[in-house]
Amino acid sequence: MTEITSEAAAAPQTVIHGEKISLLRVLGPAHVWALGVGIVLVGEFMGWNFAVGKGGALAALIACWVAGLLYTCVAMIDSEVTSTVAAAGGQYAQAKHIVGPLMAFNVGLFLVMAYTMLEAANAITAGYLIQTVGGMAGFDSVHDKPFIVLTIMGLALLNYRGVYATLTFNLVITAIAFIAIILLFFGVRPWSNELLKPAEFLNGLPYGWLGVIAALHFGLWFYLGIEGTTQAAEEVRSPARSLPLGTMLGMITLLIAAAITWYVCVSLMPWEYLGQAVTPLFDAARLTDSTGLMVLLFIGTIFSTLASANGCINDASRAWFSMGRDRYMPAWFGAVHPQYRTPFRSIFFLVPIALIFALGAPLDQVVTFSILSGLLGYTFMSFNMMMFRAKWPLGSIKRGYVHPLHPLPAIVLFVLCAATYFAVFLGYGTQLVAMMVFYIVVSMWFAFHRYKFVRRGDQFTMPWPRPKGY
Repeated sequence: MTEITSEAAAAPQTVIHGEKISLLRVLGPAHVWALGVGIVLVGEFMGWNFAVGKGGALAALIACWVAGLLYTCVAMIDSEVTSTVAAAGGQYAQAKHIVGPLMAFNVGLFLVMAYTMLEAANAITAGYLIQTVGGMAGFDSVHDKPFIVLTIMGLALLNYRGVYATLTFNLVITAIAFIAIILLFFGVRPWSNELLKPAEFLNGLPYGWLGVIAALHFGLWFYLGIEGTTQAAEEVRSPARSLPLGTMLGMITLLIAAAITWYVCVSLMPWEYLGQAVTPLFDAARLTDSTGLMVLLFIGTIFSTLASANGCINDASRAWFSMGRDRYMPAWFGAVHPQYRTPFRSIFFLVPIALIFALGAPLDQVVTFSILSGLLGYTFMSFNMMMFRAKWPLGSIKRGYVHPLHPLPAIVLFVLCAATYFAVFLGYGTQLVAMMVFYIVVSMWFAFHRYKFVRRGDQFTMPWPRPKGY
């Protein structure tokens, strides 16, 4: 009883002079675009190419477009639900209002782990690239570990100082990284066939259609994290306008970048090499023998990793902050900095977790951890959308955006998620099972221990009528 009393006494928000300090609403559609694309664009600079190793270049292309369909469904569903449930935590807040506490806890954890692992993968890539370029410049003593630590610690500090500066920084470096991909495309002159030789490197499907399914695993990396736009819902000036617009424009941007990336890379290098490269776009620039393109793609790769890690810290901390504010985690994490208005405790708590994985785990396993955590969240979204429309039909509550063709996007999303689980099992079955066990164990911890601290009545902040049938 003493423990319950102490938890209940902890304020879910910081209070200064009797006034609750909340997050600032300062973001517009461009910041939403920068958050979504900034997190994901690094997937064009690294990680996606492991799909080539799984099934060949054509399999990676098929996986790219199938994953694009999956994430288009995610963006459509997210745009409707989040423009209606405009609260920090994104899908966590959706689960809390629509499904129930156990689902909300798991979805919150999926989000935190997906973004924290993606942050670690970005830091690994940045450190590797700096070490590689240092070696090319004759500095063989350059090591990647200090740069990994510097990346994570520096971006955590930036996030601590304020969301507007954080996402404005993301807007600038994300735009530069995207322009680098466009300039590489025009720099290799695809209309002349002087540099690009797709006919020489495209070798069909070396592992058949099973390889196409296996490639789905890393095909998600082209778009993983676009759903992160919802994490800023409580800090956007006009959620009903900014969230759908920023998210949809982000998906269009990523589809263009993914198509260009695949075409340039598979036309410049054999699939056997491409399938295990750490920085495929930078390697593609090196193969053009153009110093200008090589420097440009070095900058683009570094900027994309920084933008992604920066956005991941923002999103993971918002999800963890929301869970603390609702007492799904200790209420201590629900504090807002009185000056910078950021969830500062959540930001710094997740730093050592990211560092442990960035310094001690292989890149492909860190990527897989992030993908699987995200995939579990997408599977939830298909059920969430069906329940949302069933409980609150169109016309019963005000929606900022209504996605078309319901329930087709939810059904397609569920089917594609199921296929991707099988794809992950083909190459990383042990890790898949281990992660499922991990999430089951923490779910039991929440159900049997943590749930007694949760105040269900304090969580429902939306002025909605009683659900249909209740």
